[in-house]
Amino acid sequence: MKQKIILIVSVVAGLIAAFLTGSYISAQKQALEREKAAFDRKNRSIDVVVLVKSLPAGTTLTMADLGILTFPERALREQTIRPDGNTAMRLVGRKLAVGVSGRQPLLWSDIEGGAPGAGGLSTLLPPKMRAISISVSAAASVSHMVRPTDHVDVLGTFTLPSKTVEGATELVTMTILQDVLVLATGKETATTYRGGDLNYSLVTLQVSPHEAEVLTFAEQMRGRLTLALRNPEDLHYEKDLQQINFDQIRTSLEELNQRRQKELLRKK
Repeated sequence: MKQKIILIVSVVAGLIAAFLTGSYISAQKQALEREKAAFDRKNRSIDVVVLVKSLPAGTTLTMADLGILTFPERALREQTIRPDGNTAMRLVGRKLAVGVSGRQPLLWSDIEGGAPGAGGLSTLLPPKMRAISISVSAAASVSHMVRPTDHVDVLGTFTLPSKTVEGATELVTMTILQDVLVLATGKETATTYRGGDLNYSLVTLQVSPHEAEVLTFAEQMRGRLTLALRNPEDLHYEKDLQQINFDQIRTSLEELNQRRQKELLRKK
């Protein structure tokens, strides 16, 4: 009987020992798996979007400018652009807000307008710049073809006192600002635009504080503001623009058309 009890105790002790050993091994295995997962997270590499070569601020991105390289995740910033099925659509045609080195992670903060779904309009403004909205008609906004991230010239037509006839007024057109970034059309910004609303009546522009004063005064004069759409790669500033009134239209049309023909022939 005594031997039977000893045998039972031995078997139970063996089972307990096996259970404890299995639990210890399982706990150690789980700890090792957690450490491995933490190590992998800390040291894993992921694909990110880069520029294939260094480009200056103001460059309009094309598909040929974009590439993909692998970097350690721990070395990347929150704004780093990761490739997905829509990356090209969200980047091609947009401008760089700053100069970017080639083969380095591209950030949403490097792109004019920032990331799709980013914060409000105020977060898109660079330091020392302002956003101001102006009223535009369909004709004044190039048949509503002006879109967020486009660049435009702002022209104004006003009724002003005549320079030649005392007490009389005359209609005058002048270019107020050149190469202005469009932040929003209606309520659509670069981060929300999906090619939808084409019936907006307001366009929001990125301007300096001084330019904001000029545009506000121009609207208060009850003039008509018109937007002239620019090629995204055109950085030229026209120095010789004049205020245009009826007399200048009447006397300068021939010279203007001759100049236009010479320019067309030169390009051919």
